Amino acid sequence: MPEISLFYGIRITMNWNEHNPPHFHVEYAEYRATVLIQEGIIDRGYIPNKQLKLILAWNEIHKDELMQNWELSKQHQSMNSINPLM
Repeated sequence: MPEISLFYGIRITMNWNEHNPPHFHVEYAEYRATVLIQEGIIDRGYIPNKQLKLILAWNEIHKDELMQNWELSKQHQSMNSINPLM
């Protein structure tokens, strides 16, 4: 899966041929989760609370860019990198 952002040891990826609803994948240490972009919630998996707060803040800041990447992935086009949380 293409990596679209990396910050504080949190890796954000988005797959090319994904199912709806729009979402991205998160990896942190041994933890994995799927986050729904529009709702800003975990759909599957688990991420520790401290990192989850960072991920959800990042999602809110970059929601438009995430949705743009979702549309690009549906068209099998290259996705854009998204700035990390600073």
